[in-house]
Amino acid sequence: MTSSLRKEMKSKRRQKRMQERRNAILLMVGGILLITALFVVPPLVEKSKPVGEIKPISTVVRPMAKGTAAGDPNAKVRIDVFVDFQCPACMNYTQTVEKQVMDNYVASSKVYYVVRQFPFIDDNSATKESTQAANAAMCAAEQERFWDYHDMLFTNWNGENAGNFTDRRLTAFAEALKLDMNAFNTCFKEDRYQTQIQQDKSEGKAMGVNGTPSVFVNGKIVAPGYVPTYEQISQAVDAILNK
Repeated sequence: MTSSLRKEMKSKRRQKRMQERRNAILLMVGGILLITALFVVPPLVEKSKPVGEIKPISTVVRPMAKGTAAGDPNAKVRIDVFVDFQCPACMNYTQTVEKQVMDNYVASSKVYYVVRQFPFIDDNSATKESTQAANAAMCAAEQERFWDYHDMLFTNWNGENAGNFTDRRLTAFAEALKLDMNAFNTCFKEDRYQTQIQQDKSEGKAMGVNGTPSVFVNGKIVAPGYVPTYEQISQAVDAILNK
């Protein structure tokens, strides 16, 4: 092999190594840009979207409301209701059955009524609107405004994973209710109630919840697999009260 041929081959190997290094650098830079886009672009897109119409609520005072509960905590009967704020059946239940229970049992201190979080619709969604709605509602509960926020969510519901409960809209709901926004934003942004929400969900699964709303009277589920009627709940409550 001649000296000139050796030099040419050596030069080609050097050029190949340099090209490989350039390709590696380009791949690394491209990966960094892609990861940055995944974290930066979605928030920017959300911020650019209009908040949209926010329907106001008529304030409905729940008897002896405290946090996510209503009624006398020493009542003979306790009702636990597992909800997902994106669930259409939960919205219908709240506007019909729940109102009757509040009027006929909770207001007279016969029943202690507790709302539990079960954001199961998020299980097949990347947006996590149910979980964020639950988190926002719990932050409102810190200001003793859970029930108003609960009503605001259902009043402004318009479909599952349809962008009704984006972070911007959830914050706008709090503003419309005139909450202390510094306190709400701090709570909401740090996902303060993530552990409690997941604990509710885990306990619900252990109790047999596989959909919402699921209603329990003194720990026993009413109409498993179905949305219970007022009559079914009333029958379960009366059976305990009349013992």
